[in-house]
Amino acid sequence: MNLTKDEKLAILRAADELIATGGRNLLSKILKGSREKKVLELELDKSPVYGYFQSETIAAITEKVDWMIEHDFLEIFYSGKLPMIVYTDRGWQIEANQRADEFLLEWDKLIAEDAPIPDMEYLKDRNRHMIFLFLDKIRETGDPKYIPFLEAWEKVDYKKVRAKIRDVIQSITENAPIDLDLVEQREAEIEEALKGEAPQDFRLKCWDCGNRFIFTVGEQNFFKQKGLHLPKRCPKCRERWKFGYL
Repeated sequence: MNLTKDEKLAILRAADELIATGGRNLLSKILKGSREKKVLELELDKSPVYGYFQSETIAAITEKVDWMIEHDFLEIFYSGKLPMIVYTDRGWQIEANQRADEFLLEWDKLIAEDAPIPDMEYLKDRNRHMIFLFLDKIRETGDPKYIPFLEAWEKVDYKKVRAKIRDVIQSITENAPIDLDLVEQREAEIEEALKGEAPQDFRLKCWDCGNRFIFTVGEQNFFKQKGLHLPKRCPKCRERWKFGYL
């Protein structure tokens, strides 16, 4: 199996609705377009990618989600005994960029419709990296149409964000040059991250006997889904430890 770029982006976007609050099954139900009570109660049907894989079975969608876990876009985090979906660094790098683009499109739509500026509190307390990335993208447009939105936002956010907003307003007002190399580098990094990291067997050193042993892809997937750490012992020593021989 290999997923397309759009499929990867859709799965990451769906995961944004339930990071650290839901697991693989709930993520698959968003992508299926499930009308289950829990999905509707949590308003997960409002996700922009709700029903993205509506023609596929839950089993097939879950297989895609597992592929994303295996290729270092998502991972399982256990809250007590409950398995929760979270982003890997790679997954969040891609999703933060996607969400920043989404915010910019939302502003474009509001401006095109001559709609009133929304309450900018909705941007407060969001991930700082994503917010700064959003502001960088606004700066890179060089378009003064965003300035009223920025000015409204500056009034409600925290000191560091306000300083960044003022910097962006000044850059747009002064028609400051854009570092196109930096923009191209960021886009190239996203494209590289979207390739994922193919799972492969690797060797570990046993804490007990000191010998090296192979930790297979299959074992890695099992450990990830169970939220387990890397094994400290080789299979032989694990067996001996299990039966009290160590």
